[in-house]
Amino acid sequence: MFSYGGFVQLGVKRFNAWARTDHRRSALSFFTMGSSCSNHLGIPPGNGPNAVGCTDFMMDHTAEGTFFRLYYPCQEMESAGKPDWVPYKEYFNGLADFMKMNRALSERIFNYLFGSFKIPAYLDAPFKSNEKCPVIIFSHGLGAFRTLYSAICAEMASQGFIVASVEHRDQSASATYYFCEKPESERSNASLTKSSGATQQNLVKEWMYYRALQHGESEFPLRNKQVKQRADECILALDKLTEINSGISVQNVLETHFDWSTLKNSMDLCRIAVMGHSFGGATVIEALCKEVKFKCGVALDSWMTPLDDEIFPRVKQPIFFINSEKFQWAGNISRMKKLDSAVIQRKMITIRGTVHQSFPDFTFLTGNWLGKLMKLKGEIDPELAIDLCNKATLAFLQRHLGLEKNFNQWDPLINGEDENLIPGTNVNLLQSAI
Repeated sequence: MFSYGGFVQLGVKRFNAWARTDHRRSALSFFTMGSSCSNHLGIPPGNGPNAVGCTDFMMDHTAEGTFFRLYYPCQEMESAGKPDWVPYKEYFNGLADFMKMNRALSERIFNYLFGSFKIPAYLDAPFKSNEKCPVIIFSHGLGAFRTLYSAICAEMASQGFIVASVEHRDQSASATYYFCEKPESERSNASLTKSSGATQQNLVKEWMYYRALQHGESEFPLRNKQVKQRADECILALDKLTEINSGISVQNVLETHFDWSTLKNSMDLCRIAVMGHSFGGATVIEALCKEVKFKCGVALDSWMTPLDDEIFPRVKQPIFFINSEKFQWAGNISRMKKLDSAVIQRKMITIRGTVHQSFPDFTFLTGNWLGKLMKLKGEIDPELAIDLCNKATLAFLQRHLGLEKNFNQWDPLINGEDENLIPGTNVNLLQSAI
């Protein structure tokens, strides 16, 4: 999420200092909502014809298993609940650690600002689709986790995709968790009679937090190792979806109420894309190199530093780079340009008035004052920015997955043909940097 988090850390530090006094706390609601003309805060729902459901899946209780949030077309159920945007307080603690903030104070602030928001999807709602669904595997950014891109994932699901938003266990997420088995002496008597192995009542949750660079440590070796693991985790999530699609019975450690058997033969596994933001954008490139089942990739404001140069000529699939106006720099763009091809479509656009955080959900959940202080908002309306991003993505996916949809109505966006788009990049590149 925050590939270079210094500006966010500075904003939060200023906000923490401002919020420490009691009389200022009373003004929080004014500043979080912004001015009186601000739009209502909340994550925008999908615009497509399908209602959206979501559920969580964890295969294998250990850290080596796959963990993702699944978004899918569903039966609309007004009675179904919508999940919390941030599922556990430990994620707030992880964000505090990532931004080098005091946990206790930051947890109170984050909970006040974001604790009441819900994801725009029905939790564990029954799957429903009139056709087989193409598949997207989504990779989050540095310091993020599986729920923070729900505006993008819900939109894709509303348009008929099944989307698995992976929560990475490479210590690049601000927080994630897995389970350890309880000692034999602590297991419940009822569970001892079962022969199914480790059930959830025999497990204890183990939290894994973001691993910061050590003093004097070089960044590339760590990030390069992480991006390789991240790509493997995306591929593992796809493998698990393939099993589910074939009707193989799966055991979800999380024991949700979703019936996974209803997904049998639901997915079009000839039409699979990989998508991600920031560090997740680099993960897109790595995953395309490792797995040919991914037919194309969409990289949102990609952070290219973690990648080996040697993989660029080995990537054979189409790629769409969608960048913000304020984040990119010449060295990073020049690495994207190494993927240019005369025979494989590699496209790039830049959304005017956007910042790096215009892609995660945070941009919708703060008012203008706080959002701009923390660099979570740019100059453009955040819903307009994400709408342009989503429509351009859908047009690109139709073109390269061979979809029979109406997404081609947005084909001009792929070429940056809109007053809020820049074809290519706004960054000036020296010839020597390309």
